[in-house]
Amino acid sequence: MQVYRSVSTIGGNVGKLTPREHIINTAIELFREYGYHATGVDRIINEAGVSKKTLYTHFRSKEELLIAALRHYDGVFRNNFMRKVDQSAKSPQEKLLAIFDVAQDWFSQSKFFGCMYINIIGEYSQKISPIRDICKQFKQLMRTYFEELCVQAGVKEPDALADKLALLFEGAVVTSQVSQKPQAAKTAKNIAKSLIAQIPK
Repeated sequence: MQVYRSVSTIGGNVGKLTPREHIINTAIELFREYGYHATGVDRIINEAGVSKKTLYTHFRSKEELLIAALRHYDGVFRNNFMRKVDQSAKSPQEKLLAIFDVAQDWFSQSKFFGCMYINIIGEYSQKISPIRDICKQFKQLMRTYFEELCVQAGVKEPDALADKLALLFEGAVVTSQVSQKPQAAKTAKNIAKSLIAQIPK
């Protein structure tokens, strides 16, 4: 199961992508693997196979391209993630645990480079910036999704459980990336099972 598809399929067939979409997809791949500051404009241009004029026609700066890439990746990743969870389980309670099954598949991909938003925010120290806002929004939307599943499962305090599951999920992502342990998702799932069993409905 691929939570995030490659440049060639993320937005459909490459031949159908607009130049702007193709540049965004190329930038996403490069930012995910190498980071923002280590990825120069020239490399993006070369990888995308476009001219510098074309890139700057669509984006006034590399930072503007990053913002567009983060926003695009947000929608694609979350939609794919939620679809995989829905396909993996039937009941809301089963879906709460399927979160970590889908995470396990994500962590096991050959091109798993951790969470793009965690990596990018690590390159930005500014407390107030549109980039930080987008990263924060992504995390909030993922947590909201967890809470929605908790509500559907009939949990008495869905917000509290959602906070715990979100923390488990984020911890598993970082552990898998830093320690190269995809099985971190299984550990998180086992902890989640205990939490769900203890919380009254």
